[in-house]
Parts: sequence; C-alpha cells; structure tokens
Amino acid sequence: MSFADRIIVPLDVSTEAEAISLVERLPQVSWWKVGLELFVSTGPGIMAMLKEREKHIFLDLKFHDIPNTVAGACRSAAGYGADLLTVHAAAGRAALSAAQAAVREGAGGLQPPKVIAITLLTSLSSRDLAFDLKVPLELPEYALQMAILAQEAGLAGAVCSPQEVSQLRSVCGDDFLLVCPGVRPLWSAAGDQRRTMTPADALKAGADYLVIGRPITAAPDPAAAFERICQEIA
Repeated sequence: MSFADRIIVPLDVSTEAEAISLVERLPQVSWWKVGLELFVSTGPGIMAMLKEREKHIFLDLKFHDIPNTVAGACRSAAGYGADLLTVHAAAGRAALSAAQAAVREGAGGLQPPKVIAITLLTSLSSRDLAFDLKVPLELPEYALQMAILAQEAGLAGAVCSPQEVSQLRSVCGDDFLLVCPGVRPLWSAAGDQRRTMTPADALKAGADYLVIGRPITAAPDPAAAFERICQEIA
C-alpha cells in the first residue's frame, strides 16, 4: 500500500456539488470520509457518486444508540458499499456485537464494511474526560479499554488519536485496524483537535490510516497540500 493510499480525506462539506468539486480537484485521493454533515444533507446518493469513481469510502456516522437501533442503522448502511463504518465503543458490548452481525446481514452480495469503534473523540482532552464526562480513568487507559472492548466484540478496529495508537497497537496486535484523526503537519493549524501528531509520527506509532482534513481541503491548492504530505511521510 502506498503512503497516499493511507490518507483518508474528509468530505466535510454540506452539498453534493461541493463534494463533487473537491473529489474532482483531488483525483489522486483514493480514500474519502463521508461524515454526518454531508450524509444528512445529501443522503446515500453521495455514496453512489464515490463508488462510480471507484473510491474507497469511510462512512463515519458514529452510531451510538441502544443495540437494536445500532443494528438497524448498520444493516441499512451496509448496503451503501462503504469500506469502513463507525460506531461508538461507549454504546456498549451488546451494541458493538449487534453492529458486527448486522453489517453481514445487510450487505447482500456486497462485501460488508469493516466496523470500527470510536474510542474517544479527538476534540476531547484529559480534562474534558475527567471533569465534564466524570470518567475516572486516565485518557490513554480509557481509550485502550474502549479498543479492547471493540476487539472482544469482534470489530475490525478502532478510531483513536495518534497519541494513543502506539499503546493500542502493542495490546491489540497487528491485525487490528487503527484509524487516526487528529493528524496535523507541522505547517498547519491544529483547529479543534486536541490530541494531535504529525503524519509521519502517527504512521511510525502504528496507525494504518490517517484522516487529514483541513490541512488539505482548506489549503489554497488542495492537490499541492496532499502531495506535500505524501512527500513528508514517504
């Protein structure tokens, strides 16, 4: 796998026209993330657009509900042709197991998406976890426990910040897929990401895929920014 194929670029826009424009400006990008904003705005039509262009899709809807509802949502989402699908680990073991079973049921003749669990949003800090969410564990330990829960429930991997990826890799093993948002080149602003790392360091720490958005999509020349990141991690 090339370094370019390990970068997932978010389509964090609100209209299909904006999404198509961004995809056309970055033909070298093979992985695209479809999140809540775009999916709620356009519906599954955006998935068809990406599949027609033979793109890989990270459907990042972060399902978090009771097991029956999570299962129903995953069963429906499995038919869209996504490669990765997210649920919150905090939904619990029963919901995670139900998600894994549901994608196999809903995929039909398609390859079911790999279900991966959100350990903790990268916008949250240790202080947020302790004081706002009242979680008594230290942040790295909490992220690890959520990843272990996902692995025990049969999920393919987890989403974690690059600051936790080394520990998760050592505990969960090489076959557990780790996707890292909160990745920022040194020349870009952190934005609302709290737990960040450079692309090269995140890959060295054990990440399989890097989600890199605004440093690419908000750049004056997105294609040049993408190529610059690829060169830095090569």
